[in-house]
Amino acid sequence: MQLKTELPEVFDEFAEARREGFLVVKKLKEEGKPIIGVYCTFMPEEITLAAGALQISLCSTSDETIPDAEEDLPRNLCPLIKSSYGFGKTDKCPYFYFSDLIVGEATCDGKKKMYEYMADFKEMYLMHLPNMRNSAEALALWKAEIIRFKEKLEDFLDVTITEDAIRDAIKQMNAERTARKNFYGLGKLNPPAISGSEIFKVMYGANYSFDKEALMSNLKSSTEKVLADYHNNSTTRPKRPRILITGSPIGGVTEKVIRSIEEHGGDIVAFENCTVAKPIEKLVDETNPDVYEALAEKYIDIGCACLSDNQPRLDLLDRMIDDYQVDGVIDMVLQFCTPFSVESLKIKEFCNEQKNVPYLYLETDYSNADIEQINTRVAAFIEMLEAR
Repeated sequence: MQLKTELPEVFDEFAEARREGFLVVKKLKEEGKPIIGVYCTFMPEEITLAAGALQISLCSTSDETIPDAEEDLPRNLCPLIKSSYGFGKTDKCPYFYFSDLIVGEATCDGKKKMYEYMADFKEMYLMHLPNMRNSAEALALWKAEIIRFKEKLEDFLDVTITEDAIRDAIKQMNAERTARKNFYGLGKLNPPAISGSEIFKVMYGANYSFDKEALMSNLKSSTEKVLADYHNNSTTRPKRPRILITGSPIGGVTEKVIRSIEEHGGDIVAFENCTVAKPIEKLVDETNPDVYEALAEKYIDIGCACLSDNQPRLDLLDRMIDDYQVDGVIDMVLQFCTPFSVESLKIKEFCNEQKNVPYLYLETDYSNADIEQINTRVAAFIEMLEAR
């Protein structure tokens, strides 16, 4: 089924939001809106919303400022960390520039040490994740960190954050997560209704659509339009291997992997990573009277390789491989990203032995130097899938 609609024009609105979001942030800043900059999906946005502030994702997916970062940081360090630091150091990230407070997270060791240097030129606050997630002690620690973050914002912004305000924020964020999930869930359709690059464009751009009501409305209308066109269109298309992407955060230069897959005959139907499914799939329990416990339970369940006992990642992969009828899994890992590179063996064994799905490990960075190598390996992988 090959859809011929005007949907790409609709999706371009999300790309525009991504490109022009800094103008919106500048306007909000001039109107007195507090801006909280973050790098990670572990950060509980509900607390920021309840404080009356805006939480934004900061620049971290380009090699533009890596040479500046390497004046202070080791060269053999994850490019995401160097990019994050470089954009902050050079003030080339508008979102970083307009942020009143940067909230970091103690995920990998490289980030923790980098934040110490970043604190020299920006107001910083660090949230401490537990090293392991599968215990009452870990949950209690993370709940205490969320409360400590709430108290930090109250003091820093001179506001009072009530539990009722947090409950309202939980409902708002759950509604947004549901709208996002319904949209990227279009990848379950077989044959696909839209391309993986279009799904990614919308989900990445949604992070820079700061009017949440408008965002949810646009996601809902886009989802409905795709489904309507899909069911009313009878044009057939050749069957192509259905690919799931997992691994390190993707975006910016690493979108070269998405392009390579689609140019060599694969359909990306699912993204199990920070930009798409990983932080969205589980909602916050709105029935729990303890709002801090409810938030702790939701956010500690994000399947990140930086935490030991990463069963949530395997559980999500298990569901997505089945639900999206996946033919092959590509694990995109950033160079020098120790947690995800070490965990790749476990992911490979899970895909091959438990799900009987072929697996490809791709290590890359924020340059274009390895495009031909990526193309060669992706082409061979897809050819193998087609022969199965």
